[in-house]
Amino acid sequence: MRKLALEDEILLQLDKPERYIGNEWNSVMKDPSSVDIRFAMCFPDVYEIGMSHLGIQILYDMFNRMPDVWCERVYSPWPDLDKIMRERHIPLFLLESQEPVKKADFLGITLQYEMCYTNILQILDLSGIALLASDRDRDDPIVIGGGPCTYNPEPIADFFDLFYIGEGETVYPRLLDLYRSWKKSGRGRADFLRQAAAVPGIYVPSLYRVSYQEDGTLASFVPAAENVPTKVKKQIVMDFDGIPYPEKPVVPFIKATQDRVVMEIQRGCIRGCRFCQAGMVYRPLREKRVERLKKLAARMLANTGYEEISLTSLSSSDYLELDELLTYLIDICKPRGINISLPSLRIDSFSLSVMSKVQDVKKSSLTFAPEAGTQRMRDVINKGLTEEDIRKGAGQAFRGGWNKVKLYFMLGLPGETEEDIRGIAQLCETLAEDYYDIPKEERNGRVAITASTSFFVPKPFTPFQWASMNREQEFLDKAHLVKDTVRGMLNQKSIRYTYHDAGVSVLEGVLARGDRRISGVILQAYRNGALFDAWTEHYRADAWEEAFRYCGLDPYFYTARERSTEELLPWDFIDTGVSRKFLEREWERAKKGIVTPNCRQQCSGCGCTQFQGGVCLEEKLSGRKNSQSSVSGG
Repeated sequence: MRKLALEDEILLQLDKPERYIGNEWNSVMKDPSSVDIRFAMCFPDVYEIGMSHLGIQILYDMFNRMPDVWCERVYSPWPDLDKIMRERHIPLFLLESQEPVKKADFLGITLQYEMCYTNILQILDLSGIALLASDRDRDDPIVIGGGPCTYNPEPIADFFDLFYIGEGETVYPRLLDLYRSWKKSGRGRADFLRQAAAVPGIYVPSLYRVSYQEDGTLASFVPAAENVPTKVKKQIVMDFDGIPYPEKPVVPFIKATQDRVVMEIQRGCIRGCRFCQAGMVYRPLREKRVERLKKLAARMLANTGYEEISLTSLSSSDYLELDELLTYLIDICKPRGINISLPSLRIDSFSLSVMSKVQDVKKSSLTFAPEAGTQRMRDVINKGLTEEDIRKGAGQAFRGGWNKVKLYFMLGLPGETEEDIRGIAQLCETLAEDYYDIPKEERNGRVAITASTSFFVPKPFTPFQWASMNREQEFLDKAHLVKDTVRGMLNQKSIRYTYHDAGVSVLEGVLARGDRRISGVILQAYRNGALFDAWTEHYRADAWEEAFRYCGLDPYFYTARERSTEELLPWDFIDTGVSRKFLEREWERAKKGIVTPNCRQQCSGCGCTQFQGGVCLEEKLSGRKNSQSSVSGG
């Protein structure tokens, strides 16, 4: 019988002991003596958040299909267990085997959100692994990072041996083969890192040298050894139907944040929202065939017992076979009372027929993201939505029986004016008026509109990567202006307004666009007690302020200044397939408020057709000749 790493006496002291016992439905158990490689897959946040992450489920399934690899999971211990583990010197352990993380060959850390960076140090610290990669020896696990934050890995470069740039289904087999050979050779850790640097998509920070100008900007970023690539190219899956997908996802004992079956219907996006990193770095759009999705849905529901299935993508309503897929899901879900969730819907392409199908199963609030309150600002960010689109889509929803609508906006966008800020409240008021203009017999009680604003954070590999970011007080002043404007509206009782933490957003901006010097700030903040920074009740601004002072760095150097397109950026060594020339062109079009058509309307020459042999996938899907292939390089 498997022995738990924590004694009963400790488990009884914890808020949710189920986070730490493992053995969940569909978790994979193997004999450690029968495998060559043990891979610890880590999400650096609490169990409920990590168990909701699709990427880990995909990689967990992929690795465990390999007969000589055992992939296990580990998450950040909540502060109650963290305290006990430090006091009693209990090493951090893997859920499946309940053995120490340090027994693994690899520690793979998913980098989903910058505000989890101090949790990475918690994981290393509790595991007994040196925090700095330069201090590790041959017996330590290889610490590798993957996920969206790797598109600027420099702020955490000192803590990682490797980064995997791109989609995980591609070059891991080659990397693991390399590791097997190295492990048998008896050679040193540095030898493996040098060999790994030759694997496409693998970035080894220790093999690059960085220098700075007197003004603090980057002067150079160059390889420090032979056969180390100047550019690290993103890895991408093009055979999207052929890759493995977890038909038996692990089902937690406690309710996770996303307590449902999650089915990825497509990857990438045809839209060109200028603030959206995912929309740029996950290009081009790749769809799963509807027949494949039907089989997956049936198997995943049968293997989990969930009461909801979510169709996930960056823009679900752009999936070409959505109607056929929904018809099938209604047929199998309705008799069993299973809800169908459609996140990431665009209000302009959301049809009444789709809504009426879904509401037959279970009705809940609808969520849309206009992102900006005025047409001028939506053109600046290239949202591709008109006010007519928004009002028409909301009107269809209201007549379809919905009376709860959530709207997401951003404050602090480049070129924003007071009129744009007030426009958020005014758009909500317009939708409320439209609702009450509908005859009573055609609507469902009172309308409830929730408007939520996040604060704009410029991200690498977007046209806004050069933009300045507001300071904390500027963000708060803008949020208060929206709040005051809502209070002056006739339908204020039907409108609820919330906004994010401004201080956290500024720190996110530093971590998103920082350079390698920020590693020292993160380390010092962790030593000052910073942990679970993504959680409002645990975020400690003082720990971070002291860390910046200790390291002699100004956070506003990384956020408040607009960057020149001539400046060398910390992430310029990565090739995402989307050309810098395209991003610069989009930055200029944003300043002029010029809209760029989406990929199905016109190829904009972003450069990503290099992954398709110069063929524009969207034109191929639409049955059109590729008349734009000559501009594929951007």
